[in-house]
Amino acid sequence: MTDNLVQVVDRTADIVVGVDGSDESFAALRWAIREATVTGQHVNAVFGWTHSWDMGSQPQDDDAWSQAREHMTRRLRDWVNEACSDIDFDASYLKLTSVKATGTHALLELGSNAQQIVVGRRSLNRVARWFLGSLSASLAEEAKVPVTVVRFASDEEASVQDEIANSLTPGDATVHYAQPPIVGLGRRKPIVAGIDGSEISKRALAYAADEARLHHAPLHVLFCWQIKDLDAIPGYENAVAPLHVAEQRAQHLLDEVVSQANLGDDLEVQANAFHIPAAKGLISASRYASHLIVGSRGLSGLDAHFLGSVSRQLVNFAECTVTVVH
Repeated sequence: MTDNLVQVVDRTADIVVGVDGSDESFAALRWAIREATVTGQHVNAVFGWTHSWDMGSQPQDDDAWSQAREHMTRRLRDWVNEACSDIDFDASYLKLTSVKATGTHALLELGSNAQQIVVGRRSLNRVARWFLGSLSASLAEEAKVPVTVVRFASDEEASVQDEIANSLTPGDATVHYAQPPIVGLGRRKPIVAGIDGSEISKRALAYAADEARLHHAPLHVLFCWQIKDLDAIPGYENAVAPLHVAEQRAQHLLDEVVSQANLGDDLEVQANAFHIPAAKGLISASRYASHLIVGSRGLSGLDAHFLGSVSRQLVNFAECTVTVVH
């Protein structure tokens, strides 16, 4: 954790958002439009579609394909109108793109030069997610630009969480699963940056700082670590350092990164190091955050090779919006 923090977020490029008619994609579209209202960016609402059995026989000529594409474009326009009817947004900043392609392929292609790609967490049903994996996780793994995954809590999910809460609570009183309250009048939930000292995580920190400034939110920087993440601790090159020594080392490394980031005096910043596996710690933090921002890969070994080790778990299980920075 030594090099200077780089990367300033480029807000001149579009926000590309996937829309497929689902409640999850509507939540993503609303999030993207609200973000663009603050930043002044353009939003490209993308619908990637393929011909399916419920569309009737496959078109046999160019005119029929043209009619199919026009139909899909009208469907996209209706979805956008439905999702954003109550949002005050300049329509000239909104582009609608309907393209015959899978959702992942369409978003990767059209979002290759975007400032970010935005999707809802669940674009597939439970069975399809089990066998194919989620669109959001696939995008976060394959994209070259930041991918933001907007969590949508369905009524079904909330009902199941309530059932779990009631089944585990002694007594006959009815209880409800709920997000923890924010203490303090007028306080916003913080934006959380998860870092590990890698260059990618430093870019994630820069991205998080930009988001915190935009939304006038506090920035919390978290380093969730294990002994293997600390490299050699001075004086313990050939031995395992005591926990209190490792804790001091972790906090020192974190403070060093934050200091080198030159975040300025206009942000309310807190930095904490916690001795806990990264995925577990950051998922816990997501309950208290408005936005969790991380790098796409860790430092070394399997954690660096497979997105699924940390970032995929956050995309699938975090309880707030997640951005994976590349």
